[in-house]
Amino acid sequence: MDLSNLIGLSRLQFAVTAAYHWLFVPLTLGLGFIIAIMELKYYRSGDEFWKRTTRFWMKLFAINFAIGVATGIILEFEFGTNWSNYSWFVGDIFGAPLAIEGIFAFFMESTFFAVMYFGWDKVGKKAHLVSTWLTAIGTNLSAVWILIANSWMQYPVGMEFNPDTARSEMTDFWAIVTSPVATNKFLHSVTNGYVLASIVVIAVSSWFLLKKREQELAHKSIRIASVFGGISLAVLIFTGDGSAYNVAKVQPMKLAAMEGLYEGSENAPLVAFGILNPDKDIMGTEGENEDPYLFDISFPNMLSLLATRKTDGFVPGINDIIRGGYEFTDREGNTSVQPSFERKKAMGTAAVNALAGYREARAAGDTAAMRSAEETLKENFDYFGYHYIEKAEDTVPDVPLVFYAFHLMVALGMFFIILFILFIATEWKNRLENHRWLLWTGIAAVPLVYICSQAGWIVAEAGRQPWTIQGLLPVNAAVSGISPGNVLTTLIILLVLFTALLCVELSIMFKQIKKGA
Repeated sequence: MDLSNLIGLSRLQFAVTAAYHWLFVPLTLGLGFIIAIMELKYYRSGDEFWKRTTRFWMKLFAINFAIGVATGIILEFEFGTNWSNYSWFVGDIFGAPLAIEGIFAFFMESTFFAVMYFGWDKVGKKAHLVSTWLTAIGTNLSAVWILIANSWMQYPVGMEFNPDTARSEMTDFWAIVTSPVATNKFLHSVTNGYVLASIVVIAVSSWFLLKKREQELAHKSIRIASVFGGISLAVLIFTGDGSAYNVAKVQPMKLAAMEGLYEGSENAPLVAFGILNPDKDIMGTEGENEDPYLFDISFPNMLSLLATRKTDGFVPGINDIIRGGYEFTDREGNTSVQPSFERKKAMGTAAVNALAGYREARAAGDTAAMRSAEETLKENFDYFGYHYIEKAEDTVPDVPLVFYAFHLMVALGMFFIILFILFIATEWKNRLENHRWLLWTGIAAVPLVYICSQAGWIVAEAGRQPWTIQGLLPVNAAVSGISPGNVLTTLIILLVLFTALLCVELSIMFKQIKKGA
């Protein structure tokens, strides 16, 4: 990422905003349901202990909820300020799920959040319980629409380009909503939030046990969180497999970067652990013949199985995708021989020139020329964005960043499996206090689960570079025509503001935890 120009600065500003936003959101996604489960126990038993416990965790939820809203609003404004060409090109499609999120889900969660947080002893127990569950559901519904919008950027479906307006228009709302990429991304992202929230609850409860405070609250909270987190982690792993399969079908370059795979093969191995060779580069460079890894441990055939559901399936590498000529089966099951980068760029240029020809013919009133230009545009539109890519290496994401982020995410996921099993087994034997090392491990897992969560988004977003919309619009054509100095100034302001918000949030949360229930 070049930080000396407008594109690099705009990308960095959006990345900083998104990263900070994702620090606050995952906790609310999972903690909302954990709180709802605790209040359900209070509703059924009438035990004041569960009311006190629910209200304690609810305060931590509220702190994250407020700051998450603030960062999310800024994130949406950046589409108009920094990425206005993107907003013009696909605003009719991208804006729809974001509008639904704001009008329906956000207002729903905000309304019932007020009843949940301030309504104790002001509404009936049943009404309060319903408001708590609806707050948790509303928070996750917000995630649905945001992730649908993001998934469409990764896999643009249900649309048609209108040459009269030079904009993409929605033709099938339900194709966008029910896209397999959107469905899997939602499940994978929200269960990540459930795992994160579970580990935070376990960590805070472990701290109480180490300090010999709030011991009943700690034990019962750990029981709920460890089971909830364990189930969520199982779903997370399952959807992770689905995510990898979808990436293989709609973003093969991202998969190649995730595995550091330069030359594709049948029976492709899956790298469990590896160190990339910094001298390795794509075809046509000095590093073309270097080994991709300095060291690696791999599982034979597993990448082929993951990507094609066959152990002998062909998985294209970075160089294969650049030079083309291999057979590829897409998400709909259509098999075709993939064109080279040069051919894609030629078709992209043909599409852009056809659009210009269409508009000239329309101005001249030449309907025959309009029809001819429109036909050429449709034939080549799938590669429209390649016109704006200068050279083949520009289509390759930052391989080390994506590779290490992906493998760090997977490694931490394996660690969390062990952690949940240990907490479930030890707590059910009532022996947690005898294993102080496990309690400290639970506390240490908090920064690790946040790192894991951020790593997942790095893979998803850095892995699809240089595209804002896969195959149709690269970042250099999506950015606003504003001064780099303006972007740098607002970047510094946002960085200072978000860091201050994070510090304030942590200070308030630590004070609330020390205060106890």
